[in-house]
Amino acid sequence: MTNTAVAGTFRTGEPFLYALLENIGTGKVQIPDFQRPWVWDDHHIRDLLASVTLNQPIGAVMLVETGGEGARFLPRLIEGVKLTEPKKPDHLILDGQQRLTSLYRALCSHRPVDTFSAKGENITRVYYLDIAKCLDPAADRYDAILSIPPERRITSDFGRKVDLDLSTREQEWKLEMLPADLVFDPPAWQTWTMGYQKYHGYAQAQMERIASFTQTVWLPLQQYKVPVIELVRDTPKEAVCQVFEKVNTGGVSLTVFELLTATFAADDFRLRQDWEERRARLRNALPLSRVLHGVSETDFLTAIALLVSVRKNRQEKSAVSCKRRDILRLTLDEYRSAAGDLEAGLVAAAKFMTLQKIFDRGSIPYATQMIPLSVICAVIGPHVTDGQVRAKLARWYWCGVFGELYGGANETRYAQDVVDVPAWIDGGSAPRSVDDSSFAPTRLLTLQTRQSAAYKGLMCMLMQEGSEDWINGQPVELTTYFAESIDIHHIFPRAYCQRQGLDERRWNSVVNKTPLSTRTNQTLGGDAPSIYLKRVDRTAAGCVADSLATHAIDENLLRHDDFDGFIRNRASRLLDLIEKATGKAIAGRDSDETVSTFGTALVPNHISAAA
Repeated sequence: MTNTAVAGTFRTGEPFLYALLENIGTGKVQIPDFQRPWVWDDHHIRDLLASVTLNQPIGAVMLVETGGEGARFLPRLIEGVKLTEPKKPDHLILDGQQRLTSLYRALCSHRPVDTFSAKGENITRVYYLDIAKCLDPAADRYDAILSIPPERRITSDFGRKVDLDLSTREQEWKLEMLPADLVFDPPAWQTWTMGYQKYHGYAQAQMERIASFTQTVWLPLQQYKVPVIELVRDTPKEAVCQVFEKVNTGGVSLTVFELLTATFAADDFRLRQDWEERRARLRNALPLSRVLHGVSETDFLTAIALLVSVRKNRQEKSAVSCKRRDILRLTLDEYRSAAGDLEAGLVAAAKFMTLQKIFDRGSIPYATQMIPLSVICAVIGPHVTDGQVRAKLARWYWCGVFGELYGGANETRYAQDVVDVPAWIDGGSAPRSVDDSSFAPTRLLTLQTRQSAAYKGLMCMLMQEGSEDWINGQPVELTTYFAESIDIHHIFPRAYCQRQGLDERRWNSVVNKTPLSTRTNQTLGGDAPSIYLKRVDRTAAGCVADSLATHAIDENLLRHDDFDGFIRNRASRLLDLIEKATGKAIAGRDSDETVSTFGTALVPNHISAAA
């Protein structure tokens, strides 16, 4: 490559197109395995051939030099290239794959091109240059590029009529159709042109025509240059990946998993197969729980990077981080050393979640919080089951949920927690997430749907209190959660509230909701509590008042249909549960805003089942 400039991490140059395609054919230039397949259709190929034969620009190409860590990906040959032995490339294509593959296959592969029609149908084509049309200034160059089937005939009337026959050299010479794959093959080009002249008896018109074609089309093709930006081998991997995604904005962004898969494949390690095996084990680790069913490969790699970073921090006092660049910098040895421990950490995290009455992916307040939780469990190891350790872990977890700390960009929070929590367990000060956590009493009325982490968290708190079924008296456990179809339902039914014209902000809030079985919810119907509780009384296996208490519900207020009193009382009880979970007093229970919102201060109740 002839370099015209060098700037930091890249060079620029303008190699001849034929030289670039020759390097592709010999395997010196390949593509990284994470590149998606070549997908250009016949129309795009013809249009591209028209541009280069007119000596028009086709855009710059971007390569990355191999030999450094930045381009350490599993390479693969451009589609259409066949080599007898594997070859290590000198460069990988980051941008320009579709154009270069199209040009190589049409001009250099000497094989028919498998492509697509305008309707998306699979077709196979060979390409020709119509010499007469190439020399006609009034002709559209696109029309001078012929695309025909590999048998080199175009027929009609169900194959009975031959419209164009280029199946022999004589027919090519007769019709003045040059096979496109001869233009960068000088010996074959010379043989074809000599045969063309001889076939036409060296007639002056044909001699002049081929001379003109040589001068105006063939020779400029030999001198055609392509602008190339070449990233040097020392370019960091994350920069290479970032550049690739910036120049490929039309495609689907590559995930870090795909990029790391290509990196590890260079060391003959199949990351995807390894992950799929681990995912299967994780899903089967706790047969009744579905907490781990939604853990993605990206979650797993983020947690791996976090665990590796924590270990380095303990040895070298380096910063803890799990950003994209940290994942891309993972070595295969680091991955292997951490993957087994993290898998065990995820299982331990799932067991912890089950104890918190979180049984499926949809009930997890913050799915993102599973990442630091699994790393913390991996760091703590077997001690995670100790009572005092579990209590601190629960307090940190619920501070994150009710403080709503995991709703945005979380990498910084991850890095803090995986250091702070193990240190706290070892006798250090409370984690910053515990200190940062706070909950405003008026937030209760804004928790309207299960999209909110705090909303889900409160349902888990109620199930921790027992949340006995009002009819059969059974508490919510892992074995009954799915069997009884436990879901979140209104206590004062929606239909009743709407008929009474009650404030929707109150009746549709978490304060008026609780976990109930499908059977119990159907028993409630749309009636007033005073009515549906009579039906419950007739079928209940135990004391209804006791069962209601496990839902932080005052039976008397419910039986008298005292909606306003119920809302105030239960809001207070829910705040008690939050204080119990986080170990922190809730400020503002008697503030002017709280009094204005609820009509009274929400002082600690201490008569719920949590007391």
